[in-house]
Amino acid sequence: MRRSDFYYDLPPELIAQYPLDERSASRLLALDDLEAAPRDLVFTALPSLLRPKDLLVFNNTRVMRARLFGHKSTGGRVELLVERLFASNEALVHIRASKPPKTGSRIELEGGVQAEVLQREEGLFRLRLLQSAFADVMATYGHLPLPPYIRRPDEVSDEARYQTVFAREMGAVAAPTAGLHFDESLFAALKALGIGHVEVTLHVGAGTFQPVRVEDLDQHVMHAEWLEVSEAACERISEVRRSGGRVIAVGTTSVRSLETAAAGGCLQPFRGESRLFIRPGYRFRVVDAMITNFHLPESTLLMLVAAFAGYNRIMTAYRHAVAQGYRFFSYGDAMFLLPERRG
Repeated sequence: MRRSDFYYDLPPELIAQYPLDERSASRLLALDDLEAAPRDLVFTALPSLLRPKDLLVFNNTRVMRARLFGHKSTGGRVELLVERLFASNEALVHIRASKPPKTGSRIELEGGVQAEVLQREEGLFRLRLLQSAFADVMATYGHLPLPPYIRRPDEVSDEARYQTVFAREMGAVAAPTAGLHFDESLFAALKALGIGHVEVTLHVGAGTFQPVRVEDLDQHVMHAEWLEVSEAACERISEVRRSGGRVIAVGTTSVRSLETAAAGGCLQPFRGESRLFIRPGYRFRVVDAMITNFHLPESTLLMLVAAFAGYNRIMTAYRHAVAQGYRFFSYGDAMFLLPERRG
């Protein structure tokens, strides 16, 4: 398949700019019957789609206040997006400026914080703060890095709403947005039904928003993201599978985490980087069902859900969602997906 196979028309007014007042008030488009049309539900109906032995898998990453502003020694404005922290005073960052900075040059951030450009790495830059720690600078001067399709600056309300209620492990530059729909009342309803959950960690990188630039998908190089699937998570998932329960991945990041950890043929603990590119033709080893938001046209995330639920089913469902006025992307509505029947 080719990149253009994953294009669909999306009216700009359907791109959600703010979250709803209540997390679980979003709509839920259910593709839970291979023989029936998609069903229009609300997210609070999720427990009715699950079974008592099912296990939800959440990504517990926490979004950093990763957007920083400053200027070069020449006076030109600079916008930084911290992609990954190394030592306390070193990070890999995206830099937006009129001209890319040179190795050895300096950038002055807000508060007079000085940063030195150490080197360029695959289109990003490695920076060292001279007398500060990145965690302190981000906490004081950083902004939440809302996605580029949210056409407004971050606001105070985003500090809470662009994080999941279970976010703990700091390191992402984008939220695992399928998890944004879960609140305490929904967790209570799931617990009452005997539906458990387990956590993995995948620090979402800015590359998740980068467009696929090649038409031939064989030529696409996937961005790297750091993830961890613990031994305890693997054991819990194995127990659920043995008992007849299903593994329900909450979000594409949970899918990539689990499938990366099972790349050797069976699920094993994993800690490190993944460049796993899931597209139609991929054979899933762990995930039995998926909860996900709606994704950008021609994106690797749309390719992933099409690989899971079937290309024709997904593209038909997206056209249905547009016609029915669903809200799209990070602060938008969600889908519940069962896999396409495979031979």
